Amino acid sequence: MLVAAAVCPCPPLLVPEVAAGAAPELDAARDACLDAVGALAASRPDLLVVVGPGDDRSAGPHPAGARGSFRGVGVDLDVTLGDAPQDAAPGRPLPQSLTVGAWLLGRARWTGAPVEGLAVAESEATRECAEAGRSLARRAERVALLVMGDGSACRTLKAPGYLDERAAAFDARATEALGSADLEALAALDATLARELKAAGRAPWQLLGGAARDAGLAGRLLYEDAPYGVGYTVAAWS
Repeated sequence: MLVAAAVCPCPPLLVPEVAAGAAPELDAARDACLDAVGALAASRPDLLVVVGPGDDRSAGPHPAGARGSFRGVGVDLDVTLGDAPQDAAPGRPLPQSLTVGAWLLGRARWTGAPVEGLAVAESEATRECAEAGRSLARRAERVALLVMGDGSACRTLKAPGYLDERAAAFDARATEALGSADLEALAALDATLARELKAAGRAPWQLLGGAARDAGLAGRLLYEDAPYGVGYTVAAWS
């Protein structure tokens, strides 16, 4: 059963070494993410699953010990998802979203429950996301999720997806739903619109909604902003 969740954005810029001179601009987001992860630890889960968007190659489960790297963004930094079993074979590299999640757990010095990862294809339909979430919630008696995902990337002229007048309203709906743990509002997020607005968090958020069904969790909004024209939301559910 799901006992807690943390919702965090997943830009590599959260990592100070990647952001370099711009690192202070995301200090508030970074601190909020660490607070959300701290709330996960306080829930004493039996299993923590890091969930985030991925492409067709990276979608699916990633076991404890899977590795990710920030070398693709110019930083000589590797991370590991939880503790690798001694006999673990090298697996697929983590997608960016789970790599940032693994970095957050390392930054928070996670020493609690075993950690696994799940990358969700951004094309995954709403119903399939919810079903995947319900399956995750049954994995252990006490399950926690670290849900990585960004809102729209179209909030300003200089945003990665340029300016789209629909982006601010989409992000406002998503942030309200995440901050209040409104499962119906999360399920109602339009997958086609999310894709057009480059909102990669849509599928992981709807997976969270499925996992939280009947869990009775309350949400708390910790951060909301759109630096660099991308919507970032941090929330804690418990």
